[in-house]
Amino acid sequence: MDIILLERIEKLGSIGDVVSVRDGYARNFLLPQKKALRANDANRRVFEANRERLEAENAQRRADAAKAGETVDGAEITLIRAASNSGQLYGSVNVRDVAAALVEKGFEIDKRQVVMSSPIKTIGLSTVTIALHPEVRVTVKVNVARSDDEAELQSQGVDIMAQMAEEVRDTAGFTERLDPDRELGELPPPLTDEDEDEAGDRAA
Repeated sequence: MDIILLERIEKLGSIGDVVSVRDGYARNFLLPQKKALRANDANRRVFEANRERLEAENAQRRADAAKAGETVDGAEITLIRAASNSGQLYGSVNVRDVAAALVEKGFEIDKRQVVMSSPIKTIGLSTVTIALHPEVRVTVKVNVARSDDEAELQSQGVDIMAQMAEEVRDTAGFTERLDPDRELGELPPPLTDEDEDEAGDRAA
């Protein structure tokens, strides 16, 4: 489907561009969200008549987003989660979790603004992108740990995952080396008189 963009869409184009997209993407997202119009003669005339206003509104939204981004950019949130000794989370951290933590810190962030290629599944520090506007993106740090103490250490640059791996190695125990020719449970044969005489000669 050919559409007219009403705002900049990443990897598609800018305001006023006519682009071709999948029908489902247009019907389910772009058109209902008022991010685009169907590219027909009537809508082209409507867009051109309103271009100046649309561009001015977009510029204002971009400026507001840039101002908000000054406070959000570089913020760090801490999420305490249960995890195994190898650092694997029992579950995961997703866009909803990140958005909720940012809101709790006083930022007006919607989960749709959180950009994550995949959920976070291990403890540690991660960088997550926040799209405040199609042309304004900032990043925040997500500190996932099993306790507040671990989170503080990670915030200071300590690699908790490396420490955990070392602890696992240290507590894994050791296996006693056995003579490969010895049968388990086998006792050495009793010494004979000849063995005792030979041992005495060696000692002498």
